[in-house]
Amino acid sequence: MRTRVGAFITIGMAVGIVGVLTAADVATEDRTFSQAENRILEKRPEFGWKELFQGEYTEKFETYVTDQFVGRDAWITVKTGMDIALGKKDIGGVYLGKDGYLIEQHLPEEVDAAKADKKVALLETLVKEYKGIAGQVKVLLVPTADNVWTDKLPEYAAYYDQLPFLEKVKEKVGAEHFVDGMAAMREHGEEELYYRTDHHWTTQGAYYGYAEWVESMGVTAVSYSGEERETVTEKFLGTLHSKINIPVKADSIQVYEPSRSREYKVYYDFGEEARDSLYEDKYLLGKDKYGYFLDGNHPFVRIETGVKNGRTLFVMKDSYANCFIPFAAEHYETICIVDLRYYNMDLYKLIDRYVEGKDADILILYNVIHFISDFQYYRFE
Repeated sequence: MRTRVGAFITIGMAVGIVGVLTAADVATEDRTFSQAENRILEKRPEFGWKELFQGEYTEKFETYVTDQFVGRDAWITVKTGMDIALGKKDIGGVYLGKDGYLIEQHLPEEVDAAKADKKVALLETLVKEYKGIAGQVKVLLVPTADNVWTDKLPEYAAYYDQLPFLEKVKEKVGAEHFVDGMAAMREHGEEELYYRTDHHWTTQGAYYGYAEWVESMGVTAVSYSGEERETVTEKFLGTLHSKINIPVKADSIQVYEPSRSREYKVYYDFGEEARDSLYEDKYLLGKDKYGYFLDGNHPFVRIETGVKNGRTLFVMKDSYANCFIPFAAEHYETICIVDLRYYNMDLYKLIDRYVEGKDADILILYNVIHFISDFQYYRFE
């Protein structure tokens, strides 16, 4: 009898908690953005019979409920604490690395080999098209932290080995067009090449990638030590921290100081109004501090650097390029940057507009995983 009463009490408490949370959800306005997770949250989907029968509505509604659940950020923290207590070595796609490092997980089975081959074929076509038109065409694909900081991974942690893929890229585009990002990163593997709490490389990591690239073109890299460094914040908690939301040591963001003290003309998205800096201080006050570099991600950016040498650099990139560009700006009068994740017009026409007939080089810069998942462009005949 006592057992049955206890069961009824437990069930009643559970129903009560669910009822309170449900009422709170109903009474609380939907949030559009999660500061902790640094992403846009799912909106309530519009109901439609077709979507319902195809399963699209229920799938979207489930995501909506999960995103809008009251106290979501606190629940993420609680769940992470429970996972750690249970001895899990990865949480939500993030490895709990040694020395407090959070390392993004990329499993071999998650990489579609056929899709990767298609991206390499697209890249090969692009390089062949412009190697006789542009000055130098270079491809720099940067390994992610799990391929460089293998000693910081938990024991027996699986990861997608990116070296064979990079060797295939080198073979397809030609050694003269390939910049060895893996060698550059592994050579300096003991340094702070990636953030502890974010998936991006640091400015230090970007410098070594830049040095490998510029020296492959027969140019001496600028210095980045001592007086050339400036710390702009020591409170950066990045995308990996957002996924687990537990107390960790924050990162510092450093920049190439000469680029902070100079004026540039920076035009975003084909606008006519120029900004005078490669940096946006407003981001340092919010969650997305990496957006400090080049105002986050834009479809197209054109920079007039003030260097008077008539040279142009055309960059196709992901967000890894954002903290790389200040170094490249030392060598070119104009830099044009296109993020193909957001640019859905004819890429070849855009390149021709800024490259053909000019003293111009081309750089394709991505991290390996983003390249495989995101590299895509349009060409309209």
